[in-house]
Amino acid sequence: MTQRLLLCSDLDRTLLPNGPQPESPGARELFSRFVSRPEVTLVYVTGRHRELVEQAIANYRLPRPDFVIGDVGTTIFEVRNNGWRMQQAWQDEIAPDWAGLSRADIRALLGGIKLLRLQETAKQNIHKLSYYVPLYADQNALLDEVHQCLVAHNVNASLVWSIDEPAGIGLLDVLPSRGNKLHAVEFLMQQCGFSSADTVFAGDSGNDLQVLSSAIPAVLVANASPEVRVAAEQQATALGHASQLYLAAGGLLGMNGNYSAGVLEGIIHFIPQTEVWLEQ
Repeated sequence: MTQRLLLCSDLDRTLLPNGPQPESPGARELFSRFVSRPEVTLVYVTGRHRELVEQAIANYRLPRPDFVIGDVGTTIFEVRNNGWRMQQAWQDEIAPDWAGLSRADIRALLGGIKLLRLQETAKQNIHKLSYYVPLYADQNALLDEVHQCLVAHNVNASLVWSIDEPAGIGLLDVLPSRGNKLHAVEFLMQQCGFSSADTVFAGDSGNDLQVLSSAIPAVLVANASPEVRVAAEQQATALGHASQLYLAAGGLLGMNGNYSAGVLEGIIHFIPQTEVWLEQ
């Protein structure tokens, strides 16, 4: 039986070498050749909105994906030669979590929480409300305050905390409970007929932790921060999924395990028979 692969990868500091660590020479080109095979369905899973995804693809000469899970999991696009098509079925799936409230309604509910500073309009969408948070904030206390406020209004939300390291600022995304990277990947797996045996996820940051610690085979690239590495291992172990998390360490074809080199290393770990694809 022909091996199929649903490869779902984060962009920033996972495929995109825009962190401080070095990228192995030729790693991105090798990745592009690998995913160009007909057996591979390529999905970019990112906090970026559509325009920023298109910008990243152009600037870093990334291969065109088959799907894009954008806006931290609240949008799914199918990418075709004639353009991007929004998956309305996904919007219908996650909409009920906000109890009929709009993004503006939820923004008003959270208006009294002083540490929250609204991100730019381009970074919001119908099911994503995004804030900047100072790094000195008590993360747990803030998340609890936001959670309690939303629960009081019957809003079933997912709160995703991450850090923009270059900018030195915290990021908080308020999403429908089901509107996250994990459920979006699971939705695509079901829609496209893939099982966990032929799916691999790759990530590096806090907003990837749900998938990194899930039952889906996942790779944490070597350039991930020590804090994310510890959190991913702890959460995966607590959930009984430690064997489904691979920590890239370098060594594949002499590469360092950072960025796309780490993604390839993780794929080969979980599906060893695909290693021959690197030689063809």
